[in-house]
Amino acid sequence: MLDLIKYIVEQFAEEKDQIEYKVEETEDEINVSVLLADADMGKVIGKQGKIAKALRTLVRAATPRGSKKYNVEIKEKA
Repeated sequence: MLDLIKYIVEQFAEEKDQIEYKVEETEDEINVSVLLADADMGKVIGKQGKIAKALRTLVRAATPRGSKKYNVEIKEKA
């Protein structure tokens, strides 16, 4: 699933070498934080968050039934 997230994010980001992915796993869910450069935030999130919402929808649809739920967060790199 992380490969799907990486592929989609890298299609929109220009500074691909500055993207970081942090994965935290709990009992019932997996949290994926995507850390982006400031210049790429708007491109990956999209107008009114449409790209980010579509990314979350694709990840939810690709997750097999009965497996852990994926949460995708898009954050600015500090």
